[in-house]
Amino acid sequence: MSLIEIPLVVDDSRKILHVDMDAFYASVEEREHPEYRKKALVIAHDPRKNNNHGVITTANYNARKYGVHSAMPAQKAVELIPKSELVFTNPNFTLYRKVSNYIHDIFKSVTDKYQTVALDEAYLDITNNKLNESSALKVMQYLQARIYKETDLTCSIGVSYNKFLAKMASDYAKPFGRTIVLPEYSTEFLAKIPIEKFNGIGKTMQAKLHEMNIFTGEDLQNLDQDIMLNEFGKWGFLMFQRCRGIDNSPVEANRLRKSVGKEQTFNKPLITKEEVYRQLNTLSNQVYKVLINKHLQGKTVVVKARTTSFETVSKRKTLNDYLHSEIEIYNTAQELFDEIDIDLELRLVGVTVTTIDEFGFEELPLKLFKD
Repeated sequence: MSLIEIPLVVDDSRKILHVDMDAFYASVEEREHPEYRKKALVIAHDPRKNNNHGVITTANYNARKYGVHSAMPAQKAVELIPKSELVFTNPNFTLYRKVSNYIHDIFKSVTDKYQTVALDEAYLDITNNKLNESSALKVMQYLQARIYKETDLTCSIGVSYNKFLAKMASDYAKPFGRTIVLPEYSTEFLAKIPIEKFNGIGKTMQAKLHEMNIFTGEDLQNLDQDIMLNEFGKWGFLMFQRCRGIDNSPVEANRLRKSVGKEQTFNKPLITKEEVYRQLNTLSNQVYKVLINKHLQGKTVVVKARTTSFETVSKRKTLNDYLHSEIEIYNTAQELFDEIDIDLELRLVGVTVTTIDEFGFEELPLKLFKD
């Protein structure tokens, strides 16, 4: 059966919000340190004090004007931002979690159907809500006003009849924006958006679409189902639906990811410790970037090694504090590997971080309200 025969079902009966805090970590730091507000603030370990190492967690809008963004090497911020404006501060995840928990309690006061995406964003199904408010706009206004009044932080909110459109809408008018996408205007709204901004289209897919002369939502809408499926598999069909405003996935309680790991298989076995160390360093960097992007952190490092004869050994270590850099992950991974008794003819090496933090595990005094 040709995919063109598969019916596309649109459920436009719901009212879904996507709340996205504006430059959350940086905004919390600016609240605690008002002197940062006129600076280009970068949340990362200062590479000038860290052998040029480090990855940017996030940056305020002043820094973003220079092209600085999350997951970028911290050294790039030194190169792009004038020294007189640049400020580094180490991430304070304990503080961010505390503020996030408070904001999520506000979500709970509006609806029990909310799905945490990260410390700084969530989906809310407000079709039926505790405010008994039928106007999605009024619920948006209520949330923005209450969050700002009680935490001195701003957020951007998108609302539509599904999660995908709500997410796209919240990103449309940042910071402190409100965007509503009605069912009758959904395809028109998406048509104007570059595919780089489509939630779910990564760099690999972007490059392939560019080769096909696909640059906007409208270009994507002009492709038929068979082409999308043949080129990108099931994910292609999913994007075929989304670019037409179709996403019937429910808002559901989020399950925190239990671990983040990367491993690599080698056609040519690794036969020296130096080769293994290089791979551990690469894998540690990859794991750390995922943790940063997912706003997670963990305390346990696991190293896995497999020989050409398929003997597999793993070893783990749990630290007293959370791992806050790729260097910490790598150093622990190297230490663990040195303790493993295994032949140095390895066809696979892996690094995993587990004991992932769940929000609210730590408590500390915190000013949540403005003076």
